[in-house]
Amino acid sequence: MMSPLDKMWASFVAIGLMAFASVLITFARAKTQGAVRLTLSIIAFAMLVLMLPFALLSML
Repeated sequence: MMSPLDKMWASFVAIGLMAFASVLITFARAKTQGAVRLTLSIIAFAMLVLMLPFALLSML
């Protein structure tokens, strides 16, 4: 079982990853094109996938 403090840190990591992924995908769609856009979009998607376990940990 996780302590409440550990759950807080897990939620902060999840929120940070989600916010950074959102900024990254917004930048990719507005300012880039081609391979750079695809690369940034894949990185943002990977960050969202990485965020999921931290979000679930903070809810349990």
